[in-house]
Amino acid sequence: MRISGSVALVTGANRGLGKHFTQQLLARGATKVYATARNTELIDIAGVEKLRLDITDPQSVADAAAAAPDVTLLINNAGLATGANLVSGDLSKIRLEMDTHFYGTLGMVRAFAPVLASNGGGGILNTLSALSWFSYDGANAYSAAKAAAWSLTNGIRIELAGQGTLVTGLHLGAADTDMAAGYDGDKMAPADVVCAALDGIEAGKLEVIADEWSAYVKASLAGDPSAFYTAASAS
Repeated sequence: MRISGSVALVTGANRGLGKHFTQQLLARGATKVYATARNTELIDIAGVEKLRLDITDPQSVADAAAAAPDVTLLINNAGLATGANLVSGDLSKIRLEMDTHFYGTLGMVRAFAPVLASNGGGGILNTLSALSWFSYDGANAYSAAKAAAWSLTNGIRIELAGQGTLVTGLHLGAADTDMAAGYDGDKMAPADVVCAALDGIEAGKLEVIADEWSAYVKASLAGDPSAFYTAASAS
């Protein structure tokens, strides 16, 4: 999967990682980049084709697929964080997390899989999280939704292998974006996250782990969870 000469579509391109994805795709020689957002007036990147898209709206997703029949690389980046817990949290917020990270991503994949197949296979990158692999008080709805998105990523990889579509999952801890503005811990530069992701796509990687924290969390899955959560609570 080569970035140069590709036609990419980025969800949530108006800010954060999505904006950096869009900029770096152009810099790496993508022929066209569809920059999408619910409000395209917020997209301020020259050289892109703006496209209105709400990934939680099936009609909006279908319209985007019809408007972008030449896509060869789909970057599923759009997301949100409601701060809801599972037991005491607002159920509508929990549903919104799932509608965005799981059903929204799935809807994009289902709509664009035939497009990618008709254009030679191409690739899909799903932006996931270290929180796909652990839970954190105050972000449990997000964790559950990202865990579902991780499983989705593994599943569609198998289903789309026959049409030659590369499916890559991107895991990171925190990036220095608006979404993580309230987080006081270490944050990666978003440009570095995106660079690692695009390098991974070009290398044909199934998974990109952008930082040491995500690598540590994934490695902990093979051990007793009490050891991980004890260490995490002490840090």
